[in-house]
Amino acid sequence: MLCEHPGVEAVALGGSRALGTHRVDSDWDFALYYRGEFAPQNLREVGWPGEVSELGSWGRIFNGGAWLRVEGIPVDVHFRDLDEVEHETVRAQRGRFRFEPLLFHLAGIPSYLLPAELVTGRVLRGQLLRPDFPSRLRESARSTWWSYAEFVFEYARANHAPYGRVAQCTALLTQAASQSAHAVLAGRGEWITNEKRLLSRAGLEELDVIVRRARPDCLEETVRAARALCSEAVAAAGER
Repeated sequence: MLCEHPGVEAVALGGSRALGTHRVDSDWDFALYYRGEFAPQNLREVGWPGEVSELGSWGRIFNGGAWLRVEGIPVDVHFRDLDEVEHETVRAQRGRFRFEPLLFHLAGIPSYLLPAELVTGRVLRGQLLRPDFPSRLRESARSTWWSYAEFVFEYARANHAPYGRVAQCTALLTQAASQSAHAVLAGRGEWITNEKRLLSRAGLEELDVIVRRARPDCLEETVRAARALCSEAVAAAGER
């Protein structure tokens, strides 16, 4: 059904179902890879309950999609413009990327999420590339993400920690740790498609302990501990 829509050249299963890490209650994630014209209205007219977005309404990288229920089963459908996917794959090979904010994501999403999905998904119809993690991207993404994290750590230390602002300070530490985790995984040459297991994959689970211990009178120490944890992990990833 999904592959029959005009413009669709490939369909891939993604998420935990493709990786074999799903639970019994996990939803099903599918990506529709289209070229040229694609009309979300065609998916609406199938009649499945749920919401179908317009193209671009979730940003340029995460191009849009649908949250549906098919025979009672939760199904997410992601729209992927093949021209944009190929463009970002070439840019990643050159060590270049950008990021943009996305709802529910602490650090935002990098444009190399698009080639990452090609690798981590399972193609059901059509043909898709499976690019290796580019050597140029390993260093550029590691250094870029870490520079973002350092700015956020410093802002938390200088502008919230001295005033005992626990909520704002720890929120920024969590954001900086997420950015650091992106740096770690890039340094290792590991693709990432979402933030659900980002900190654990980067070995930064100790941040939970650091945040739980945060108190208004010791926030500068909290910032130092979080920054040291992340700095060590990023440095180790760069040595691989």
